[in-house]
Amino acid sequence: MEPLKNFIERAWEGLTEGWRELLTRGSGALTHFGTEGPRKAESPEQFPHWSLLAAETWETALSIVIRVEIPGMNADDLDIDIHGNMLSIRGEKRSGAAQQDRRYHLMERAYGHFKRNIPLPHGVDPERAEVTYRDGVLTVIVPKTNTLPPRRLSVSN
Repeated sequence: MEPLKNFIERAWEGLTEGWRELLTRGSGALTHFGTEGPRKAESPEQFPHWSLLAAETWETALSIVIRVEIPGMNADDLDIDIHGNMLSIRGEKRSGAAQQDRRYHLMERAYGHFKRNIPLPHGVDPERAEVTYRDGVLTVIVPKTNTLPPRRLSVSN
């Protein structure tokens, strides 16, 4: 009985650790999808209202790079803009097929309208931003306005 108890405790610890990491690291990725779209044809409780739009941002000497996973969409379905230091991504994810005569056994994908905001550091130039969408990944490269070249530091003994 003791090995089973240890197994259950380890499994519970792993599960709670995963949820904790999701909430602390990925809470911004949890995105609400509106009720329009394919859910009109089916009862709303069969379709998720939330989904993860996982993102990463990093800084280079010249720019800020943002990548967001948004699979299953066309570039035309996305609307991207920058106001101040906030990148806003809006869109509509469609199922791509009529919903009649479908009986779902598993539905983990959310459809409908969504909006995701990602804060940017101050000092970016939205007018010169470059946006691409390839293989389900949206990439936004925003040049910095105050770029500093790397400075070599000397090490004292």
